[in-house]
Amino acid sequence: MRIGVLGTGGMAAALGGAWARAGHEVFVGGRDGAAAEALARRIGGAGHGTPARAAEYGEVALLAVPAGAAPALAEEHAAALAGRTVVDCTNPLAPGPDGVMLTTRAGESVAGRIQAAAPGAHVVKAFNLVHASVWDLPAGAFGETPPAVPFCADDAHAAERVAGLITAMGWSPMPAGGLDRAVYVEATAAFVIGVWWAGGSPRLAFPEPAHPSA
Repeated sequence: MRIGVLGTGGMAAALGGAWARAGHEVFVGGRDGAAAEALARRIGGAGHGTPARAAEYGEVALLAVPAGAAPALAEEHAAALAGRTVVDCTNPLAPGPDGVMLTTRAGESVAGRIQAAAPGAHVVKAFNLVHASVWDLPAGAFGETPPAVPFCADDAHAAERVAGLITAMGWSPMPAGGLDRAVYVEATAAFVIGVWWAGGSPRLAFPEPAHPSA
């Protein structure tokens, strides 16, 4: 699969690198040409250029920029993104007096704002619940049972593409509903990251019962 990565930061490097290792063709687009070239070289075998070229590069485009900039970037390249699967991995978060807080309004998600900004695209919310460094781990690093990647999508074909990307990385796809459910995934990120920052382990908050149907 051909994937255009818009951004040159940690998530662009981690996901772009993981997809390149899985055999996908990756193109890095950045406003800073030197940064895009450096990341492409780090990924190995990736092309590089402008965000516009990345937006029109392949079947999938990853928006790996700060959450506040993602909708405007999608609007800027809306024509190129039309018909493509657009992956939003951002988290609209900021420190607050009582911990990590969402910067979006109640009931609003960044993924939804991206979809509104590029209505011809097929936006999928995914890859926002773990630290960028985790995507660098090899398949099988978590034992026999692969961890899951929740994702939200309205378009069935886009959902299938993202599920394929997740599986190729050695993870397990976890469909979490339509794009209107992205608000819950983003809120979950606020909880998870807040617990990390406080020195805790979020996974301890989700023990599974021995008999879920009981």
